[in-house]
Amino acid sequence: MPDLFDSLTAQSWELPNRLVMAPLTRNRSKGTVPGDLAVEYYSQRASAGLIITEGSQPSARGQGYLDTPGFHSPEQLAGWSRVADAVHAKGGRIVAQLMHAGRISHPDNTGGEEIIAPSPIAAPNEMVTAEGPKPHPVPREIETSEIPAVIEEYVSAARNAVEAGLDGVEVHAANGYLIHQFLAPGSNERTDEYGGSPENRARFAIEVTKAVVDAIGADRVGIRISPAHNIQGATEQDPADVEATYTHLVDAIAPLGLAYLSILADPRAELTQRLRKDFGGVVIANDGFGSVTTRESAQAILDEGLADAVAVGRLFIANPDLPARWEQGAELNEPNPDTFYGGGAEGYTDYPFLNAS
Repeated sequence: MPDLFDSLTAQSWELPNRLVMAPLTRNRSKGTVPGDLAVEYYSQRASAGLIITEGSQPSARGQGYLDTPGFHSPEQLAGWSRVADAVHAKGGRIVAQLMHAGRISHPDNTGGEEIIAPSPIAAPNEMVTAEGPKPHPVPREIETSEIPAVIEEYVSAARNAVEAGLDGVEVHAANGYLIHQFLAPGSNERTDEYGGSPENRARFAIEVTKAVVDAIGADRVGIRISPAHNIQGATEQDPADVEATYTHLVDAIAPLGLAYLSILADPRAELTQRLRKDFGGVVIANDGFGSVTTRESAQAILDEGLADAVAVGRLFIANPDLPARWEQGAELNEPNPDTFYGGGAEGYTDYPFLNAS
């Protein structure tokens, strides 16, 4: 079985190791533009086999949280171009996670843009705004006729990411955001061709993925899913329905020849392994949403033949040189949760490298 530090071919990408930096929201892009700190942060972590950026909105109305970057304005793209250049200068590879937040937002965070979703159902809990936490509003249901325009937001952002110099994009279809809101019965009560049956609820995800592939090429596109994650009100409680929904989705996108499928779920679950087999390409496992992924747990995923690579989150926050530390068995920096979201350099770019600790 492969080692974490073995190379991996993912379509046109040659990854030097199998440690993928997971997408991590950090809320440090003032004015939604990645700046000097982002350039430093991502380039520090260029030794990852692949960097997946923080969730980045494809449009102004797609923004969820404060100070998240976008891929829809000239200023944002100029910032991302600097990030990509810095990562590439250190030999790294970086792809943009395109995250339309859908109903996980508030007009205070979108510059007044309306909040849209598959159905007019407010998300649970609250959204942090500049004025403090506020309840999620009831979103406007997306009309069937406007779905092509929403898909075009993803397409435009994907083109922008590639033009800015990033290596590709990840379609974010997980974690309770817009695409997942279509997939999940708990957030999708539509009666048109985008709701009801598993096949209908998977339609939007399939159409977005195919459109992005048509725009920039399948070898530059990955997708992330989280079956039965049951987060942010995007609930999927019926195991038979979950299986039908996600097998239909994966069967539809497998022939496209995507760079990878990232699955946020128990890698040992029967459904996860069925989806891996059905996909037939590179699969990235992520078992650390509820607990921190260790070198041992990551290597076990490869040893058991459960995935081809492993996504790691919190330890990449605290250890910019994580591959070297794990390969050498060196001591790790401990992540500080108090600095995960918002702020400046502290807890972002000031974690020491192995040769400086």
